Amino acid sequence: MSIRGQTGDTGPSPSRSGFSSPVEGFADLRICVVGDDLTAGVGDPKALGWVGRVAARTPRAEHPVTLFPLGVPGETTAGLLGRWREETARRFADVPLDTCRLVVGLGHADLHEGLSLPRSRLNLANVLDDCLARGLAVFVVGPPPTHERLNSRVAELSSAFADVCLRRRVPYVDSFTPLVAHEDWLTDLEAGDGLHPGQAGYGLIAWLVLHGGWYAWLGLPDN
Repeated sequence: MSIRGQTGDTGPSPSRSGFSSPVEGFADLRICVVGDDLTAGVGDPKALGWVGRVAARTPRAEHPVTLFPLGVPGETTAGLLGRWREETARRFADVPLDTCRLVVGLGHADLHEGLSLPRSRLNLANVLDDCLARGLAVFVVGPPPTHERLNSRVAELSSAFADVCLRRRVPYVDSFTPLVAHEDWLTDLEAGDGLHPGQAGYGLIAWLVLHGGWYAWLGLPDN
């Protein structure tokens, strides 16, 4: 896979499994992005992170689109499970549910805090099941590579998260496999604190998201 920058579109558009068809006549598509340090863009001198870069490449010619980055540094899947409803309820208030979307950005905090793999799976599963029960479309971005000593465990975590999403037909972007040996990603990590990427690394994650079914999931034209 050749990863460059930020544009693209893949994938079909099933129904309420997480993909959505275009919404006609709505005033504002609201997208809440919950996650940890990576969702907040920690380490990016441009303060955009992958969320800001994806937002910049999301078409708005036909409909207004607003992304709300709601990252909490160091948050585990348990913390995310405990707060996502309240966080999104404030942003989704007084608008139709079919104009709302949730993006879950997953990181490495579960590994640092000692959560078991089954517990991490269950936490994500509970978030997704709640979303699907409500009819809220959801999109998941998996954890990217980090320090070499942790990457074997990150690979297991990413695989587990992918399986949880696959069983529910929720779109999942694998950020680990394409980047674990990617020269630009590794260089960017080494240039920073070793845990968070900089501009180049966040650009690579954004590229993966945009090429991972983002436009189809939103029911928007490819940019």
